[in-house]
Amino acid sequence: MYNTVVYSIVVPLYNEELVIDENYMRLKKIMDSLKENYEIMYVNDGSKDSTMNKVEKICEKDKRIKLVNFSRNFGHQCAISAGMELSAGDAIIVIDADLQDPPEVIPQMIDKWKDGYDVVYGKRLKRKGESFLKKFTAKIFYRLLRSITNIDIPVDTGDFRLIDRKVCDTLSSLPERNRYVRGLVSWVGFKQTFVEFTRQERFAGASKYPLKKMLKLAFDGITSFSYKPLVASTYLGGLMFLLGLLAFIYVTAKNLYSHKTILTLGLILAINLCMFGLIFIILGILGQYIGRISDESKARPNYIIASTINYKENIKEVEPSEVKLN
Repeated sequence: MYNTVVYSIVVPLYNEELVIDENYMRLKKIMDSLKENYEIMYVNDGSKDSTMNKVEKICEKDKRIKLVNFSRNFGHQCAISAGMELSAGDAIIVIDADLQDPPEVIPQMIDKWKDGYDVVYGKRLKRKGESFLKKFTAKIFYRLLRSITNIDIPVDTGDFRLIDRKVCDTLSSLPERNRYVRGLVSWVGFKQTFVEFTRQERFAGASKYPLKKMLKLAFDGITSFSYKPLVASTYLGGLMFLLGLLAFIYVTAKNLYSHKTILTLGLILAINLCMFGLIFIILGILGQYIGRISDESKARPNYIIASTINYKENIKEVEPSEVKLN
């Protein structure tokens, strides 16, 4: 039913008023050069600036541009999911608005898709304009995630990728709430490859992924695809118990032999602090998993659509629940 659109470009937006015009012009230039039908789908994730107004003006002059407005900010991964679920193309390309992932790479992804690949993800060779701390933590996280999961999640990649329609439909059918899209794309399988590129500096504005959101994304990725933190907590607790038991036996024997008390108040307090710290770390890990179980049991939608522009022809092709709920 979606054979009229070949390519759907999904662009999540959150306070992107400074980049939206440049983003549209560069995407339009690239897509027009392909000489095939396409749509650009902007998903406004509760922006508080003039992002929505700017996209509305673009939609008025270009009917291939479609806008989905959320009722509030639901998060980057939810915006990506909404764009994929409402997409009409045979191939769906997800790209952020900030132009760090250059649109000029899209034709290379399309060539790979036409060669028979179902997923083509962008692999970063370099990351310009980012701090050492962000580069370092990202490098550590991707490799840690890959080492503790049972699926092959590519390192040095983000959400910039092309996916085939059948992959998109499979992803849209997955019911989980705390979505880590790049992990889910790896989990569903299909024939996958990559294209390499250099990530550019942000065109304008500030990053929409502060430390709090980065940690949330990291926890979503780890808890969605690995139980090893729980297993590690069990082993760590057992190790600490064994060390404590051995220390108790040693101190008791030493006191009996020397008739002296070698435990000081400071040492006891230090040991207690270490043990309580370990307990709270383990409880925190358990809390992350339990909290996500709670989210799943509530079965609330991942997002709520407040309004759309130029989407009528797509929405009437699918069930209402697919439009409003994830």
